[in-house]
Amino acid sequence: MAKTISFHLQKGGVGKTTISGTLACQSALDGYVTLLIDVDPQGNASSWFLQDAPSFELADVIQGKCYSSDAIVAVPHIPNLFMLPTFGIGGSLKTYSETKLAEEPFVLQDLIKELSKSYERIILDLSPGLGRLERAALISSDEIISPMTPEVFSLDGLEIFIEELAKLKKNLRSNVEHSRIIINSFDNRIKQHRDIYLAACEGKFTVYKIPVDPLFRKAQEAGSAPQLFKNRGKGLKQSTLDSLHTLNSEIWR
Repeated sequence: MAKTISFHLQKGGVGKTTISGTLACQSALDGYVTLLIDVDPQGNASSWFLQDAPSFELADVIQGKCYSSDAIVAVPHIPNLFMLPTFGIGGSLKTYSETKLAEEPFVLQDLIKELSKSYERIILDLSPGLGRLERAALISSDEIISPMTPEVFSLDGLEIFIEELAKLKKNLRSNVEHSRIIINSFDNRIKQHRDIYLAACEGKFTVYKIPVDPLFRKAQEAGSAPQLFKNRGKGLKQSTLDSLHTLNSEIWR
């Protein structure tokens, strides 16, 4: 059975899609059959890896309009990486989450349980909200990892998310693990970044850092895995690659 990880924080702009997509690529490049599920109605992860809108998407699967095998597509040029996409076709996922999901709170949990028989690792990319859709995705996961940026507002967002997650786990009797934080776009030369990192380390969480690296944005614009992308002959910084390898090896252990 696959391990399922969601990357989530109740705050936008912290790099959830960048981190989930990059780690899905790393898992696949390491030889594991990996599924990236785009649970964000905006479909940013799908737009990153897929040039053409698919015939079916996640919303069609959970509404019973098609089988999951009809909607899952292989990501071009990245062996072992597959995606269950969301392209916002008619806003289907958002509409479903606002109308029907209350009647089927465990529909994602059932879907992922079935998919875990066919894939070795599953990653969920979520929107920054904490509505029905995000809650359904979180309780479908074995682990939640919270990305944040090195700023005070992200720490505040983390505290709020911890409180909301505790309520969610109690109300829906979920045992999902939440013990890791990723500080994204970290620059050790900046005192505020160092201070935020130290503050994050004071809690119960294992804290990882991903250095600021402009190649992430350029790789996304090119529709490529950051690990494979070169800009004028240069790829990700070695410190970035080292951080990704450490994080990837530990979260799947």
